[in-house]
Amino acid sequence: MDGFVRERLRPLAPGLILALLTLCFGFGLGGAFGAIEDSLKEGLSSSAEAALDSAYGGDRAKMDAVVKKSWVYYKRAHLHANGLGTSALACILLLSLLGKPGTLERAGAAAFGLGALLYSIFWLMAGTSAPGLGSTGAAKESLGWIAIPGSGLCFVGLLVTLYATVTRAMMGRD
Repeated sequence: MDGFVRERLRPLAPGLILALLTLCFGFGLGGAFGAIEDSLKEGLSSSAEAALDSAYGGDRAKMDAVVKKSWVYYKRAHLHANGLGTSALACILLLSLLGKPGTLERAGAAAFGLGALLYSIFWLMAGTSAPGLGSTGAAKESLGWIAIPGSGLCFVGLLVTLYATVTRAMMGRD
């Protein structure tokens, strides 16, 4: 087992750690939802109330809709963290089973782990910022600098895993 860890897992450690941190983030959000859901929702409402006149033009119905959608974004952060974190972890472990990881596999693992974390954080930040901005669309737009690289890195990690699986497992290349 020591040889496997040293030769196959250690080179992929940055991606593994990022994937596990993503899972911690997702599980932490789930725990927060169970422990302090009302406080989280009150925080969203307070942020929206502070911007009622400036961001909503006094329209409480619009404000309530944005607060409600912001809570959906919090749940998306939780779900994306758990789903992408698990996907990244599975793909990185698959890479370790395909042989000694090279530069491409190490980069793909790190990309998938980082992308999973970034994209999950994006949804939480969008949910947090939307009530003050007056729009979930504005919140997403303002955070594209996190969402786009995050989702792109996940896709790169997945493509690297697919490529390594085809070339190493199917075609027998090292």
